[in-house]
Amino acid sequence: MQSHARVVVIGGGVVGVSALYHLAKKGWSDVVLLERKELTSGSTWHAAGLLPLFNMSYSVGQVHKYSVDFYQELQKETGQDVGFAKVSNIRLAQTQDRMDEYRQYAGVAATIGINVEFLTPKQVKEIWPLCNIDGLVGAIQHPDDGYIQPADLTMALAQGARSRGATIHRNTAVTAITRTPSGEWCVHTDKGTITCEHIISATGSFARQTGAMVGLDIPVIPVEHQYIVTDDHPDLVARKDQGLPELGVLRDSDNQWYMRQEKGGLILGPYEKGAPACYVDGPSAECEYELFQEDLDRLEPHIEGAMFRVPAFGEVGVKKVYNGAICYTPDGNPIIGPAWDRPNFWLSEGHSFGITAAGGAGWQLAEWIVEGEPTIDMLGVDPRRFGDYATKSYLVEKNEEAYNHVFITHYPDEERPAARPLRRTPIYDRLKDLGAVFGASFGWERANFYAPEGTPQTDHYSFRRSKWHDAVGLECKNVMDNVGILDMTGFAKCRISGPGAEAFLDHLVANKLPKKIGRLGLAHSLSVRGGVHSEFTILREEPDYMTGDPSFYIVSAGAYQRLDHDWIKKHMPTDGSVRFDSLTNSMGVLVIAGPKARTLMQRVSPRTDFSNKGFPWLSSQNIDVGNAPCRAARVNFVGELGWELHHPIEYQVHIFDKLMAAGADLGIKPFGIRAMDCLRIEKSYRLPGRELSIEYAALESGLDRFVHLDKGDFLGRDALAAWKDRGFKWAFTTLEVHDTTDADALGSNPITLNGDVVGRCTSGNYGFRLEKSLALAMIRPDLTKPGTELEIEILGKVHRCTVVEESPFDPDNTRLRADG
Repeated sequence: MQSHARVVVIGGGVVGVSALYHLAKKGWSDVVLLERKELTSGSTWHAAGLLPLFNMSYSVGQVHKYSVDFYQELQKETGQDVGFAKVSNIRLAQTQDRMDEYRQYAGVAATIGINVEFLTPKQVKEIWPLCNIDGLVGAIQHPDDGYIQPADLTMALAQGARSRGATIHRNTAVTAITRTPSGEWCVHTDKGTITCEHIISATGSFARQTGAMVGLDIPVIPVEHQYIVTDDHPDLVARKDQGLPELGVLRDSDNQWYMRQEKGGLILGPYEKGAPACYVDGPSAECEYELFQEDLDRLEPHIEGAMFRVPAFGEVGVKKVYNGAICYTPDGNPIIGPAWDRPNFWLSEGHSFGITAAGGAGWQLAEWIVEGEPTIDMLGVDPRRFGDYATKSYLVEKNEEAYNHVFITHYPDEERPAARPLRRTPIYDRLKDLGAVFGASFGWERANFYAPEGTPQTDHYSFRRSKWHDAVGLECKNVMDNVGILDMTGFAKCRISGPGAEAFLDHLVANKLPKKIGRLGLAHSLSVRGGVHSEFTILREEPDYMTGDPSFYIVSAGAYQRLDHDWIKKHMPTDGSVRFDSLTNSMGVLVIAGPKARTLMQRVSPRTDFSNKGFPWLSSQNIDVGNAPCRAARVNFVGELGWELHHPIEYQVHIFDKLMAAGADLGIKPFGIRAMDCLRIEKSYRLPGRELSIEYAALESGLDRFVHLDKGDFLGRDALAAWKDRGFKWAFTTLEVHDTTDADALGSNPITLNGDVVGRCTSGNYGFRLEKSLALAMIRPDLTKPGTELEIEILGKVHRCTVVEESPFDPDNTRLRADG
């Protein structure tokens, strides 16, 4: 075995071999794969081989689409049969909510080029004659979908990788991973040691054990998944004898199972409640081609449902039951991308739909490693979307939940209850007493909205305007008329300081840094190609009183805490001139917003001048609220007069109580995240992962005020300048959507002109201050003139929409900068 390689891939399942293949295809032939036993001997060998294109995630949808297209090309390239049966895939619906889900998905599919067809129950019967269509309201079909033979696919990938110079070592167990003083990785095996620049962990059920070798707690634990293979059925045998096409994959989402033809029989795969996590402490060292004892009692409700929907299933015997490990993460999506705090250590783990995702995962990992970033927005699968709150006990609960939620209706505001509440701010109980209905973000409980007095504190999910729509409207109007308070403690917060801090940050972001102490500004760190990787609010603090070194307080989106902080740390100089201090858990944040905010702040901090002259926009001051210290910053995300109050978290209850008491006669009321989203869309405020993405140039996202190409060198500058010279494909736009009655755009809705897709909605909501339905979108630059008429599809209905000026509510920011 060689002693050096550029990349070592650990794991010889389909996911690992795909990563090896795609690296070699990118021209990196000095790549090695290590497999402890035989290729496919983990979970690949017992996979059912389905290729579901359906996924509500924009990221995962693109990954799956690539795989299905690529597998067909792979067979042509290698000449090796991958066993791809393009038999189509039909998803049944028994409720209108389910059909709404399919209509929303169809919009996502249209924006990424996936073909979806809607079927009536009668058409389902024509295509799948063994299906009982009683109770169905419709279905969708993916004509390009089907299934594949996992082992054949893996061997074709291996052959393709080897033909490009890659090396595969079977029966080679990794025993330890260390780093050299110069930063290279050393992969120790029972056959010797390989020194390399990069490691990719694609170890499936062994993910946590692999991560432990480098001190990482990987948020992956498998769950047992069973599927049943039946004996032959005479009708299926007769179809084959008559030369009729094989039946497509059938999915009864409402009864939570899939079914496909297997020669003359059937395969049934349920996703039941009660399926236990497995390999919680990792498989044994000798684990190979391992299955668990079947438990058909657990599947009984799904078997009965299958017999109703496909009576032929109840007319045949059971040939074999497979019960094997299938890897999961807390949200059910895989983790694909860089590990946190470990340079050049990459993860492709947690693949609950590994056969479908393997091709796309390998493709994007190769792009990321070789070119410096992926070519599509991978936020939905980035490993850093989870934090250290994802303990082993948490994973057991959440991954079992993710398993039994595979076929639930995936509403846009769905909140899952397992392992909650976990991270709570000090005022959690006070907010709950005020009617808060909570959601979770990065483990934090945060108020989504407040149930009006006398109504149940329960959520209601819908693709349309749900039962909390009016309650959110009341919160928005109170912020517009009086003053609202919002708990945003979950913000990611850190301090960057040291003699090299200013030069470092100036190179990290595209905006100019605030020059005066107490001033703050919005700044973006660009990706390698000139898109937006991270968004930060940067506040210049008082310099260190001992050394005089500059200090900056940095705030970013709470959901991206690990991603943003990892980005900062991986770009920091290694000479010790810059210091990073995480402050997220030690600092609380309360937002005060509304026309009466100044009066309120003057009451709770009477020694501070809150006038425009004394406290200008985008400035901050150290103040007292009651007896508690605060850093008040005049900034907010809702477009009203207001302040963010950053404070040591132990003072939060005191501060909250003072604010609520002082604001009682001002109409102070709490508002939640859903109201904040309605308010920010009226101001055309962008969000990371929505309007801001690596897929769009920073200037395409309309960040001209925050990007200074002439300020000197900064990360992504040259790439953005070159992108600008080539010409932009997209432009950020605000749209008014007409003739809506009960549904607003949710994001990923296709924007069309005369039926042709010309853009993609990134966010949508109802603007209660304007009483209009609004959408933010990326569309063709030639269509951005205000007044331009376009169309937007919402749940299968095409609505007229009009391009409007940015910030349709208070475009001159007179409310935001209100004097006093």
